[in-house]
Amino acid sequence: MARSGFPKARGLYDPRYEKDSCGVAIVAHVGGKRSHSIVSDGLTALIRMSHRSASGPEENTGDGAGILLALPHEFFGAIAKETLGLELPKPGHYGVGMMFLPRDRSERARCKAIVEKFIAAQGQGFLGWRRLRTDNESLGSGAREGEPAVQQVFIKAAQGLSPAAFERQLFLIRKQAYHKIRSLDLDQV
Repeated sequence: MARSGFPKARGLYDPRYEKDSCGVAIVAHVGGKRSHSIVSDGLTALIRMSHRSASGPEENTGDGAGILLALPHEFFGAIAKETLGLELPKPGHYGVGMMFLPRDRSERARCKAIVEKFIAAQGQGFLGWRRLRTDNESLGSGAREGEPAVQQVFIKAAQGLSPAAFERQLFLIRKQAYHKIRSLDLDQV
């Protein structure tokens, strides 16, 4: 059955699979080649979308939209050496988790300990935490009030684990830590 306002099915295109997606852009190299221009073009597309599924009451407070890209091994290798003093394993044998943590130091330490506990429970290796620099000068007061502490966690795959199996372990770590942290009453810390 053809949907009103959509082209007819043709080749791989089928209007039955159309979904409303406010503010989605895809910038990629069809051959899978990585380049800075893809990131630059992705950021340009992001900036040009005035409505990315949500906006706050302040002009300079939005939904926190961003870009998704492949793990930049060369960049993380240099950063890990500089900030953590360690050599990262080869690609596919380590993961980097982006963490939005409480600003309160004791709450943040408690959350990080939970993440590290689940890393160990899944038999993976904890490598370290990296605090990210942020610039909140252009944020509205509402966004500043809720601004988290942004850190990355580096996790090493267990010996002999395939990259696909490691991805599954990372998924389990993320889900378990998320549910445990969400169940806490951090005001009681």
